[in-house]
Amino acid sequence: MEGREEDVRLGANRFSERQPIGTAAQSQDEGKDYTEPPTVPFFEPGELSSWSFYRAGIAEFMATFLFLYITILTVMGVFKEKTKCPTVGIQGIAWAFGGMIFALVYCTAGISGGHINPAVTFGLFLARKLSLTRAVFYMVMQCLGAICGAGVVKGLMGKTRYGLLGGGANAVNPDYTNGAGLGAEIVGTFVLVYTVFSATDAKRSARDSHVPILAPLPIGFTVFLVHLATIPVTGTGINPARSLGAAIIFNKDKGWDDHWIFWVGPFIGALLAALYHQVVIRAIPFKSK
Repeated sequence: MEGREEDVRLGANRFSERQPIGTAAQSQDEGKDYTEPPTVPFFEPGELSSWSFYRAGIAEFMATFLFLYITILTVMGVFKEKTKCPTVGIQGIAWAFGGMIFALVYCTAGISGGHINPAVTFGLFLARKLSLTRAVFYMVMQCLGAICGAGVVKGLMGKTRYGLLGGGANAVNPDYTNGAGLGAEIVGTFVLVYTVFSATDAKRSARDSHVPILAPLPIGFTVFLVHLATIPVTGTGINPARSLGAAIIFNKDKGWDDHWIFWVGPFIGALLAALYHQVVIRAIPFKSK
């Protein structure tokens, strides 16, 4: 019994009763079991000879393929009805996009980082969290996966019906200007990429051990919320691969007229999120080396 009482006493005193939280915790980083991840070289040709590099690319391809397959099918299911009542509606579309991102980020985070979006990859590249080699490879695989995913949906539904239902292609609503559509894409992508930075922040992981497990949840929920807000404006892009895949397979003027918005907007949003996170939130300027 004496030995057991000693164990209890040591266990009770192992941790202090009051743990710093919020900004107080941030100011005590030096006392944490925490190491700032080193910046990744701008160009890393050695990756090209590593199997893990190609395995990560395959994971990005498959994740984006599944993402487009499920989400475009959901969109098609809503638009095939004259009224939204018999369908999942706009909320269902938003849940499909957000839910798939949650599931796919969870599945692929340990392999490729779970980007599934060229804008996310671009933002992480700007923050020096991956090399130019890997960033370009990811973007190519994401776009190929998106094209294949949309292509399978077209094959299942048939060319005629797929075309009549719009193919899930993004376009600015006629009630809005191109400027409004561009702004919606910039802000929507900013919110998404900023959430990715925050959910995967190494300091937060050091403070809260549950964060790595829950990281896909806020990312997926952010995608859901952004879709609720911007589906009426642009159909919600915030993912150039998603917009490109649907536009190529749909291949009509509707999918191409405003297509530049779904690349320029997300990349500007990712740039702003990377700057905000690095300079304002982490108070660390961009490093040149």
